[in-house]
Amino acid sequence: MLNLPFELMLALRYLSPKRTFVSVITLISVIGVMLGVAVLIIVISVMTGFDHQLTERFLGFNSHLRISAAEPLKNYSELMDLVSSNKLVTGVSPFVYGQVLAKTQPIVGEGIRFAPVIRGIDARRESQVSILLSSIVEGTNDVRGNGVLVGRSLALNLGLGVGDRLAIYSIPELERMEKEFQRPRNAGEETEAFLPSEYEIRGVFDVGYYEYNSMIVGCSLANAQDLNGLDDSVHGVMVMLTDPMQADGARAELGELLGPAYRITTWKEDNSDMLDALLVEKNVMFYLLFFIMIVAAFGITSALITFVVQKTREIGILKALGASSGQIMWIFLSQSFFVGILGVAAGYGLGMLAVSYRNEFLFFLRSATGFELFPERIYSFRELPALIVPSDILIICGGSLIICLMAGLFPAWNAGRLKPVEALRYE
Repeated sequence: MLNLPFELMLALRYLSPKRTFVSVITLISVIGVMLGVAVLIIVISVMTGFDHQLTERFLGFNSHLRISAAEPLKNYSELMDLVSSNKLVTGVSPFVYGQVLAKTQPIVGEGIRFAPVIRGIDARRESQVSILLSSIVEGTNDVRGNGVLVGRSLALNLGLGVGDRLAIYSIPELERMEKEFQRPRNAGEETEAFLPSEYEIRGVFDVGYYEYNSMIVGCSLANAQDLNGLDDSVHGVMVMLTDPMQADGARAELGELLGPAYRITTWKEDNSDMLDALLVEKNVMFYLLFFIMIVAAFGITSALITFVVQKTREIGILKALGASSGQIMWIFLSQSFFVGILGVAAGYGLGMLAVSYRNEFLFFLRSATGFELFPERIYSFRELPALIVPSDILIICGGSLIICLMAGLFPAWNAGRLKPVEALRYE
């Protein structure tokens, strides 16, 4: 037989299954704690998985650092050589970003106008800083001549495919056209017209993020320079690091090397809105779901209050035999502790099981009801991501256990302050 203190022995004896109302309440309390812990583990793991997956996709398409200046960079080759000398840098490439006005060129019917962002691609260096050229799902990644690459979502939305053509107006061309129409002219003088440049779709890419797939059109660096009126200049330089988490340190080192004339931004700053939103949502969800544990704790409190009332005579006898108030309190605190242990352990097992088979459940739900809980066209995830972080699990399980213990404080304190005479007065 276990050599346990009598407080723990009584607590375990009182918790042994019996067909009483208190036993039913205790069982419900254990189930409440189990469900609360399981839901917290599932939701927090899924949200952490979303955060991790989105961060990977940000870093797959975008560089870790971007270096730019107040004016377009002319001698960017020298800048890239200087940046490449840093030990944290693994790749550099020039970039040109600029919005344009484009129009589809269908064989039949009117074309569709849209305003994508043009990204200039240096074919020799692009693979060092992004996965764009390796993410082609149709056609090729050849952007020589007047070839362009479009995102998968953009192609689906506009009905575009490999071999189709786009007419693209650059912003400088549109500005020159506006000035031409506003310019005073003599009688009989004709207005000069500007025709758009024609490009052929050579490939369709899918980088796994809807915003990039629906807004970006890739072309050669020379064409992007022409469309943005840059001549031989670029907007800046993209930098890839050995570790994206060292972006702040690398920026500090490069800032000292390059001087104040250059502006260096990290991937965290470029995607701060999305990353901050995910972090806020995760924290808010964490605090809201912890209220489930508080509800379960009320179940423990109500069960112990009922149990104290039922065991008033036994409490009086124990105190008459010399039991202290602290020992009486520990009997009932031990009960809430054991209920918490059972509930947290069962919730941990249920939560880990649900996270492991989350995608099987989603596939079953989709096949049985036709309802897609996480549409791929919106989230760009074929499977529901999840990431189990030990520190999150420790906080969930530890916090839940503390709440269960706190739930037993008031009933235990009330039991400990009972006096033997008052407890046995009506016996």
